[in-house]
Amino acid sequence: MDSTITFNDFTRVDLRVGTIIEVNDFPEARHPAYQLTIDFGDLGVKKSSAQITTRYEKADLLNRQIVAVVNFPKKKIAKFSSDCLVLGAVNGKDVILLKPEVKVKNGSSVS
Repeated sequence: MDSTITFNDFTRVDLRVGTIIEVNDFPEARHPAYQLTIDFGDLGVKKSSAQITTRYEKADLLNRQIVAVVNFPKKKIAKFSSDCLVLGAVNGKDVILLKPEVKVKNGSSVS
């Protein structure tokens, strides 16, 4: 990594826990991906595109809690509007989703 940020920079990133409530194939994406619908509690429901098809089946993702950045601007991917960025650790071609160790309230902040 070649750039350093301040703690104030980090605090501007809004990381929240949400539960995946819907998973759909995303055939229009350039790389294999799913369209996720995620419940963030009081923050509402947001959508995201995630290139996680090599590791996860759709059924494995339903009702799974994840961590996401929820304060990025919307991003158009094909005809799909992504509201948040789901976080994962990159392991070769796999992306392993980040999640809380125990179930927490949707919308909980991550610090």
